[in-house]
Amino acid sequence: MDSNKSKINFKNIVESKVFSIVMYILGVLFILVLVFQAGMIAGFRKASFGRDWGENYSKNFGSPHKMPQMMGGGFGDFGNLPNAHGAIGKIIKVELPTIVVLDDKDNTEKVVLLDDKTEIREMRDSVKKENLKIDDHIVVIGTPNSSGQIEAKLIRLLPVPFEVSVKFN
Repeated sequence: MDSNKSKINFKNIVESKVFSIVMYILGVLFILVLVFQAGMIAGFRKASFGRDWGENYSKNFGSPHKMPQMMGGGFGDFGNLPNAHGAIGKIIKVELPTIVVLDDKDNTEKVVLLDDKTEIREMRDSVKKENLKIDDHIVVIGTPNSSGQIEAKLIRLLPVPFEVSVKFN
């Protein structure tokens, strides 16, 4: 009889309103922890890329100088970190399998690695990596590596931007 009584008590507890509320609260807390963890991972990857980019600045760009101070605003100024997953700008150097892009957004030079899996597109057409040239305007989407470089997955050639000059009399 004790086992029947304990089954009934357990069933009553599980079906109670308090149990439902506690489970709902635990579910919401679990989801909040997952979202927080995802933000931590994304922030860590962005900060790691910025650190790797700075540590490998001389190697990537052949400069004897140290990397300029990126965190000028002090701790917590993460807006100055370079975009880790891509670039939008102009090609300033081509030495396949790498190209260097001057990123319009943060005015930094980024080394982009190309491989046989890198898809290069101009409008709807595929383009060979050998056809990339200095002054081409491109968008790069890729993955950061531990050397502060971007391993390109997709490169899209953009039309040459035109400048409008207006003269007033």
